[in-house]
Amino acid sequence: MVPTLLFDIADIDQTRVQFDVPAIEKINPHRGNMRLLDGVVWASDDMTEAMAVKNVGDDEFWVPGHIPGRPIFPGVLMIEAAAQLASFLTLMRMPDVKFLGFAGVDDVKFRGQVVPGDRLLILGKQVEFRPRRCICEVQGLVKGTIVFEARITGMPM
Repeated sequence: MVPTLLFDIADIDQTRVQFDVPAIEKINPHRGNMRLLDGVVWASDDMTEAMAVKNVGDDEFWVPGHIPGRPIFPGVLMIEAAAQLASFLTLMRMPDVKFLGFAGVDDVKFRGQVVPGDRLLILGKQVEFRPRRCICEVQGLVKGTIVFEARITGMPM
């Protein structure tokens, strides 16, 4: 069964950045090589849905070793990037919380590869929002094709 997108992206201007790196870093604690979002290009007014971008560079720390001669963006980093979007969405709705811990990932499917030079779009949709647990459905797209999907659980700490 071919997966459908979490929400319609047809009218989203993917060249516009609604939240740049400094804005993301005001919300998420990730820095240096572990900050995997280059921008949030769109977020719904209620902050339950968003699309972020990760520009996959050829100078990233994992390129020489994963896989030599044929670098592929590691799946675990795809999930981490998506978890950072889930964190951003949740913390925007919980301004008194400073950190969202990664509590679980379920229903992961990798459907394609991501390589240096790709622009990875990450879609996130919050499906559960409680004081002690938040769950987001996430998808990654490259050139309009879904390359991964998962369900990420976070715990405000």
